[in-house]
Amino acid sequence: MDSNHLGPAQGGEPEVDAGVWRSQLPPDSRHRIVNSIIETLKRHIPVSGPEGLNELRKIAVRFEEKVYNAATSQSDYLRKISLRMLTMETKSGTFTALPSVSGPVSSNQP
Repeated sequence: MDSNHLGPAQGGEPEVDAGVWRSQLPPDSRHRIVNSIIETLKRHIPVSGPEGLNELRKIAVRFEEKVYNAATSQSDYLRKISLRMLTMETKSGTFTALPSVSGPVSSNQP
């Protein structure tokens, strides 16, 4: 058992099958999840041009790969992705802009 793992997943999946879920994941699922992450990032990090979009894609791919490799089951994978996206949605405004932004972001609320 992995020394970083504190116990079985909350979903109740047995640890013996920890790697099997990856082979059962539909091939286009990871691409759709990366695209969803990119869309979430685009709502919170202003970018312009293909360079900015490419940076968002790199961020999304790295994040998805990290979660994919660390997850113990498909439900664990989806839960971790969902929690991070939810956190991003609820903490909007705390992100820094990428270098290729079109200008400073200001909040002009009355």
